[in-house]
Amino acid sequence: MTPIRDTSKDKTNNGKWKNEEAKITSHKLNSIHLTLPDTNIHCYHRRPFVQPWARDMGNPGSPINNLYFTPENRVGPTLGYHVFDNYKFNIDSLNYYNTDRPYSIFSYQTAGRQEHVASILHTQNIRPNWNFAVEYRKLNSPGYYKIQRNNHDNFYLTTNYKSLNQRYQLNAAMVYNLQQHDENGGVVNVEDLDSAAFNNRKTISTAFQSEQYSATRSSVTNVLREFTLLIQNSYSWGHTDTTYDEKDTAAYTYKHTPRFSITHNTRISTEEHRYKDLTPDSTRYTSLFTRSFPNKGSGYYGAGGDSVFTRQKWFWVDNKILLNGFVGKAEKQLQFTAGAGIRYDQFISDPVTKLTTDSPFFRTGYDRSSVASSYIEGQIKREAATPAAWEYQAATRFLVSGQFAGNFLLNASIGKHAANNKTFFTAGFSQQLGSAPYNYTTYQNVYAYNNFQLSTESITNVYAMLSVDKLRLQGGAGIYLLNNYIYLSASQLPNQYTLPFSIPQAWLRKVFRMGNFYLDNEIVYQLADSSLPVNIPSLMGRHQFSFERALFKNAIKIVLGVEGRYNTAYNPAGYSTLMNRFYYQNQINITNTPELSAFLNFRIKRFRAFIMVDNLQQRFARNAVLYTGVPIANYSNTEKEYVPVFATPNTMLRFGFNWAMVN
Repeated sequence: MTPIRDTSKDKTNNGKWKNEEAKITSHKLNSIHLTLPDTNIHCYHRRPFVQPWARDMGNPGSPINNLYFTPENRVGPTLGYHVFDNYKFNIDSLNYYNTDRPYSIFSYQTAGRQEHVASILHTQNIRPNWNFAVEYRKLNSPGYYKIQRNNHDNFYLTTNYKSLNQRYQLNAAMVYNLQQHDENGGVVNVEDLDSAAFNNRKTISTAFQSEQYSATRSSVTNVLREFTLLIQNSYSWGHTDTTYDEKDTAAYTYKHTPRFSITHNTRISTEEHRYKDLTPDSTRYTSLFTRSFPNKGSGYYGAGGDSVFTRQKWFWVDNKILLNGFVGKAEKQLQFTAGAGIRYDQFISDPVTKLTTDSPFFRTGYDRSSVASSYIEGQIKREAATPAAWEYQAATRFLVSGQFAGNFLLNASIGKHAANNKTFFTAGFSQQLGSAPYNYTTYQNVYAYNNFQLSTESITNVYAMLSVDKLRLQGGAGIYLLNNYIYLSASQLPNQYTLPFSIPQAWLRKVFRMGNFYLDNEIVYQLADSSLPVNIPSLMGRHQFSFERALFKNAIKIVLGVEGRYNTAYNPAGYSTLMNRFYYQNQINITNTPELSAFLNFRIKRFRAFIMVDNLQQRFARNAVLYTGVPIANYSNTEKEYVPVFATPNTMLRFGFNWAMVN
């Protein structure tokens, strides 16, 4: 009998093993710029979704407003719900990968058992010229106050293929976003935040609580769901060089320099927003309709009472063909693009009340409007693929037919990297003329049918930025010029500021280093007259002092430090649960203690983690007020009106990690 060889000894014979780094790059659609996976730990502890100057409502997954003034893009048909944009996967911002090995990233963050964010990304090449990537993210956050649960699901799939002769290219992507937000209306009495009797934040009364309905779920919810599909095919003509391998003449590669190409791009999307109130109070809806509910303004649920339900749907198909010309060498090509497209948009509101034909009776149905549009677009673009090269681009889209004819978007920019590729300057200009979104012009349910007429809005932006790596310095300045600015007024109704106005902005970031110690400083300044319908602070800052060092022969790198963030006193925005938007208010002014945190970040090979004590300032100061809610009646004293507020949670311990796995 032949003895069986003991292979366990072979496992220690690793002299021929290769510890090669995986080659993983990604790019955006229609861009040649390659990016590498993020391995930075200098600011890894910072909270996701709200960087650098955005604010949620004190609970991850809740609506977000950017305190650094940034108008919305409203060119052409849009539904108009944007408070969850920071959590969504955007079809235009996805990465298309290329890797020589299967590559996965698992991430997880938690805080006080009240916040959970987990995601997993996997990408691999099916063939050297064909890759796919898939990512799923789950956010679940019960919150630190009553009935403010958030439950989000986000998923995307991308694939990109290029033929061996590099003439044909396919890019396809699918995105699914589901945001579910329970509304609590805010803390009823702001004084409760400073009371020792309410150290447990879940005992503080909120505007929409109804113990007869549920102690854990709100009867008022906003839900946004989106599904988008993109398919782009491109075929090019030009000069192709074939290079043969000297050792293997059967192996060869192509280098294609395109001169002309044709691109076909198709997008299909459906988006739905749902608002539901199962315990309605008539005082919540006085600005939109009059209805006496069984609650009689008591604030408590009446069994068998009516509900308020509003749903708006948006379905659209966009189809365009582009002709592209290329001038210059492969690595320094100037691209010209011209094309045209058609799109179909359909908006639906339901349920609404309609009169039954040939009858005095009403029925519940839906209201639908459709519009077909055509547009033309063009672009000139040159991307800097080598150091010291200039890059510039100019692009425009103009709607030429349909209800939104005349809407347009124009942008242009120019930039240059220094020869060492560590200094970069860019300057740009953009202008858009857009119509009001559907949710600004239409509000309907079984109790109301409201239409609002708004003129087109004009937004112009001019900006410049400079980055000098040697000095660890970044900075920029710009100005927004706006006319017919569209916003929600204090009554939660769409409104328009018809006078032109401007908002200048400037920002600066400077990092000082002294040995292993770093002082990272960021400052933002923006100027808005107090009469303007915008809620932004004039000055914001963030400062991080940290000790950073590699240990154990670079096997581990740590960052240990403290961070503070502050802004000057200002009138915060109000939040409307009914419209699922932030609105302008100028009655409440806040001054908050700077937010403080202490953290430890570390990295071991492909594993990154952080431990963070957040909101340290609340050990000695009051809870910071973030936003106001819609004023409500004081049932014990009708002469006084409560203005609910949304505030930060208490001091908490945060933990998170990111683990990249390569097969």
